[in-house]
Amino acid sequence: MAGAIISALNTKLDATTLALILEQLEHCKIIFVDYELIDSALKATEIISQRKSKPPLIVLIQDYDQLVKDIPQGTLIYNELLEKGQSDFNISMPSNECDPISVNYTSGSTGIPKGAVYSHRSVYLNSLATITRFDVNPMPVFLWTVDMFRCNGWCFIWSMPALGGTNICLRNNFSAKDIFDAIHVHKVTHLCGAPTLLEIIANCDIIKSFSHKVCVTVAGILPSFKIINKVAELGFDVNIGYGMTEALGPVIVRKWKQNFDDDVTKLNYFEQKGVIEFMVVEVDVKDPNSMNSVPYDGKTIGEIMFKGNTLMLGYLKSSQVSDEAFKDGWYRTKDLGVKLPNGSFNLKDRAKDIIYSKGEFVSSLEVEAVLLNHPMVLKAAVVGRYDDGSPCAVVKLKDGCSANVEDIIKFCEDQLDAHMVPKSVVFGDLPLNSTGKVQKFVIREKIKSNGWRESIN
Repeated sequence: MAGAIISALNTKLDATTLALILEQLEHCKIIFVDYELIDSALKATEIISQRKSKPPLIVLIQDYDQLVKDIPQGTLIYNELLEKGQSDFNISMPSNECDPISVNYTSGSTGIPKGAVYSHRSVYLNSLATITRFDVNPMPVFLWTVDMFRCNGWCFIWSMPALGGTNICLRNNFSAKDIFDAIHVHKVTHLCGAPTLLEIIANCDIIKSFSHKVCVTVAGILPSFKIINKVAELGFDVNIGYGMTEALGPVIVRKWKQNFDDDVTKLNYFEQKGVIEFMVVEVDVKDPNSMNSVPYDGKTIGEIMFKGNTLMLGYLKSSQVSDEAFKDGWYRTKDLGVKLPNGSFNLKDRAKDIIYSKGEFVSSLEVEAVLLNHPMVLKAAVVGRYDDGSPCAVVKLKDGCSANVEDIIKFCEDQLDAHMVPKSVVFGDLPLNSTGKVQKFVIREKIKSNGWRESIN
């Protein structure tokens, strides 16, 4: 209403990265900071000041029983700021529907996060589409388990007030008990987030049953189908989505078919006619060079592309990268997939993570899905070795569990074609970025520099 552009920032950013982003935003005037994050914000503004730039004004959001001491001079207090509001304030409307409304940063899975610029038009349309896409009825109750810095909470920050909804907010590090308590007490109807949300629910020891419909939607690298099925068995309507920051969140959302979907079909996505047309005009899998659509044969690899009304305007201060992303009028996701005879597409891999072993394509996602079904494995990532391109698995075991290289490889041999079976295995923690995504480029570099010693079968 003040005519400002908003930018919800990742709460896990370190002070140095936060300072870099605030400087990139250039004319950032105000930063609203929760009391738990004040130290990071102060360090970031100090870094900016040392570079002879003007830091943003801090507005501190305090809690009634968690007051912050030693507040720097000039800091505003959120509640006191609200009291200064004027009832006759003249709302500043956008002069053009394509003017920017927000800047949302990518996860930075390849390095430095990029700022995706959203327009008023795309956000408005996507907020309306969210209502249909997530099957949201009037007067919903939304539990905030999706971060607001993820595409403005997948546009739920706008669609909820549009429907007269109720927002239930949880602090960081919420537990399964917190989720079930909120569902029971507040009659929560919807919750969304990263796939770890399903793991939190599935591993809950104390289950409180609920009689009303509760939809849970996740998007990202999914856990094993056993985890998803367990959440469905608890009474949740489980939906899986596919999308990215550049597309304002999940573009396609489909219902999980309990006891039908498995670790292969969980990577299948399809358009629901009548739902997707008004937000994304077209979804296709194309040869990135010829721009021809790949056949519906389930074999020919292409790049998944979008064309539509709910995409970003481009990347902040990166016109060349933006032009490459929208080359030939299509948004290029850099995700690889195949088209299936039933009209759906199957996600295979990120282009940057592509593996060719002895001339044959290996889907790291499919190998990881098999590894996650190993009873001893908690997390897994697969990359191509730098020397011969053969699959290398990085495996984190569950607490108190043990397994050796032969166990892991034999498990894969029983379920995968020979060229997809990992030839080497590393046991250890997976490097994650600030949004919890595995940094495969870090894994490749560590293996190449002998920072990780592989065990080869």
